Formats: sequence, C-alpha cells, structure tokens
Amino acid sequence: MHKDVNPLKKVMIVAGESSGDLHGGNLIQAAKEQGFGLSFYGVGGRRMREAGCRILFPAEDLAVMGLVEVVGHLPTIRNRFKRLEAQLRGAEKPDLLLLIDYPGFNLRLAKVAREVGVPVLYYIAPKVWAWKKGRIKTIGERVNQLALIFPFEPPLYANQPLNATYVGNPLLDEFDRAQPITDLRQRLNVSPSVPLIGLFPGSRKSELKFCFATLIETAHQILQQKPEARFVLPVAPSLDLNEIKKLLAGTDLPIELSQESIYAIASACNAVLCVSGTVTLQTALCRTPMVVIYKAAFISYLVGSLLVKIPYFSLVNIVAERGVVREFLQYQANAENLTAELLRLLDDQEYREQIIQGLEMVCYKLGQPGTSKRVARMAADICFRKE
Repeated sequence: MHKDVNPLKKVMIVAGESSGDLHGGNLIQAAKEQGFGLSFYGVGGRRMREAGCRILFPAEDLAVMGLVEVVGHLPTIRNRFKRLEAQLRGAEKPDLLLLIDYPGFNLRLAKVAREVGVPVLYYIAPKVWAWKKGRIKTIGERVNQLALIFPFEPPLYANQPLNATYVGNPLLDEFDRAQPITDLRQRLNVSPSVPLIGLFPGSRKSELKFCFATLIETAHQILQQKPEARFVLPVAPSLDLNEIKKLLAGTDLPIELSQESIYAIASACNAVLCVSGTVTLQTALCRTPMVVIYKAAFISYLVGSLLVKIPYFSLVNIVAERGVVREFLQYQANAENLTAELLRLLDDQEYREQIIQGLEMVCYKLGQPGTSKRVARMAADICFRKE
C-alpha cells in the first residue's frame, strides 16, 4: 500500500523512558519491515537507535518519576522541550508527531504540534483510568489518533473528537520475538533444584534510589532462611552497569547481574521481586510468580495517594481487575513483608499454582501479537492521507 514511496515521510517520535524506547524500537522496526516509507527521528534510547531512529537526545534525559524528583530535573526537561518545539515550528517540520506514553511532557508537545498543523498519533495513552481524568478532554483537543494498549480504554474517549483504537499490547510482540527463550540457569550454573530469585529494580535512577536498598535487604533475609538461594538482577539499558556494581560492592550476596532479555531472566526464576511498572507484565508473560513493590519520596507518595483512585497499582492486577499478585506500597514495602511473601511463593505449592493461574488469565486478556505493525500502519496512513 505504502511501499516504494519517495521521498520518505518524516516522523518525530518521542519516548521519555525505557519502556517507551522498547515499544518505539519495535514500531520503527515494523514500519521498516513493512516498507511504509517512513523516516524516524526524535527522543529515545538504544533500541530506537538500533532500529534506525536518529536520536536528537537520549530518553534518559527525561526519565524521572515522582514530584520531588521531577522538580529537581526541571531545567533539563525545559531545555529539551524547547529543542523539540523548535523542530516542530521550523521549516523542516515533520509529517507526523508520534508520542509514546510520558504524558506530562508529551501532551504539551502535542499542543505545539496542533498549533503548527502537524498531526499527532499518541501510542500508549496517558493513564486517565488511574488519575487526572480531566486529561481526556485535553487529549481530545490535541491528539488526532490514539493507539490504546488496554481493552478497557476506548470507551473513555467515546465523546471526544478523535479516533481511539485498541491495538493490543506491545509486550506481546516482544515476547513473541523472544521465543525460544534460552536457559539462563545453565549459563549461570544454577541447578534446577536451587531457588533462583529475580531482583528487578526498575529502569529509572529514581527507582534505584528508593527501592534498591530494600531489594538487597530482602535478599539478605531470604538467605537466612534459604542459604542455598541465588539471585539474578537485570540491568536495564537505561541504567549504568558500573553504577549497579558499585551499589552491590561489599554486600557479599550471591547475585548475578544480567543484561540479557528480561524474558530469559524472568523465565529462569522461581519467583521475582519487582518494582511496579512494565516489568510486571513482562514477568506475567513468563508465568513467573512475583511480588510487586513501589516506593517514592514522601511528598510524591502523599500526592499520589490523594490523586490515584484505583484499587491496584501494578499493571498485572489492573489488567486482571483483581489482586492476582501481592503489592507492597511505601512503608509496607519492607524486607520482612517481602521476604515472607517470597518464601510463600517458593514453598507453598498450592498458593504458587493459584498465582500462576491468575497470570495465565492476564495473558489471555492481553490478546494477540501484532501491535507494532498495527501502529506503524496507523502512522503511515496519517502521513500519506495528507497528500
């Protein structure tokens, strides 16, 4: 349909953090494979760069979470916004602005795009089902088309002047490509009888700041109960491997650092302790039982608890619409509680099977692979519709 079109249509793509870089990279690769005639540039990380995106500045410049943390990072964020605004208002403005998640920044950018006549496709929309429902109207005013990744989202936009389409969940594409998953245990020399526990610290520096020490303390307590246990800690592309090594210096724990596929790591584990985020769904796709934690600066936590009005904070439980896995928030996220839950996941076979069945149901709800191709086609259709 769009093959062999010349010249290429220019797409400015903005992904503000690691998960956005992952989905952006898959989308760019899908557009290339389908020959949609699109050229990408903008904000992303290693995955988007490897897929062929020209990176104006790295997504790590924007990857901050929590009110206090964002305030301290404002000068950098403001500077980066002005650079993108200049691109949109310049003579070589793009044919499409493609935004991935990161709503505080991206909705402001969408406003600029609409002012200068650049159409906006928003992929992985703001989580208006959790908080800031007033954004629904803002999105309707600034966005041409929404590519939604949860089946319960489209009805939220029924009264808005835009096209809101459920495209499936992009993690299914990534998981599909990761098959077959090789045996990480063998490479780590961990026998099948040894408990291997994943310590998943997230992909943001702010998550390291507030959660890393708790993960390590929990590992110490588990070793007191199970001296034979081993641990594996994935290092996200957005994090510095040497920084993680420094944080572990002197702990004397049997922890292996890994930069392999998150699916290979999660599949090798008997249980996972993970920071809330995209990684909970990635772990669910591997059917690996998990415990989910979240910690932030006190003011960020206080403001969030007042604004967020949903019963769960992990994506696994939100998709399931029930408490499939245990969640520990802020002060409840202490080593004693986490150790007790992890040991139950390891030792209570009936409880473990119950969790796995719940994760199977989550995977069923997410649907079928093909999300990246669907969104790439949307982008091409918008670009060439202008002609």
